[in-house]
Amino acid sequence: MREYQDRGYTRLFSNKEIFRQLITSFVQEAWVKDLDFSKCELVKGSFVSQKYKKTFSDLMYKVKFRGRDLYIVVLLEFKSAPSYFVAVQIAGYILDFYRHLIDSEKRLRKLPPVFPILLYNGKKRWTSPLNVSELVEGAAMLREYGLQCKYFPIIENTFSPKVLQQIGNIVSTLFLAEANFDADLLALKLDKLFEKAEDKQAVSLFINWLAHLFHHGKISEKDYAKLEKVYQSKE
Repeated sequence: MREYQDRGYTRLFSNKEIFRQLITSFVQEAWVKDLDFSKCELVKGSFVSQKYKKTFSDLMYKVKFRGRDLYIVVLLEFKSAPSYFVAVQIAGYILDFYRHLIDSEKRLRKLPPVFPILLYNGKKRWTSPLNVSELVEGAAMLREYGLQCKYFPIIENTFSPKVLQQIGNIVSTLFLAEANFDADLLALKLDKLFEKAEDKQAVSLFINWLAHLFHHGKISEKDYAKLEKVYQSKE
């Protein structure tokens, strides 16, 4: 199951418009409004260590923030239950990326900021600590000398269908389909996506993801026929 989800999600969020929607709709941070998505770049290569490749996959973007480079990494967690020590794994990911920069850019004097996002689509409630410091016994004693690394969680099962419908973009429709699949509602949402989406390729990628689910037996033939009818009418 993880393998086809991995491929499908990686392909979806490799699209810059879908990535932009994820950040602007689901990251509630003040600095998001100052990001220049017109110049964002998908960074090639993975910084997930071989040990953790079965735990999550990664996508990293370089985005301009007030003229400077900001890196946003989306870590895709597809395990059915939360990984308790995932904050440590994410800290290791960022350090591996920094080591890569230090080794490859000899004149480097300052490291760029990296914003880590954990995207989880499992059914179980996410209970894992968000900060490495929460996993260290007696961390408060060390104060500023203790290790701090906090990730931003986007947990699909925490969003209500009502909220997702109000957002009404590709990413919220994806989350809606994952959490509460309703073919009739999804067909209606797809029709609206085609009408308002500037990036038709992004919508087509979402349709391909649904086809992916159908071919793996996650959507019935009857339900997929309803969705395909919308797609064909728009084509």
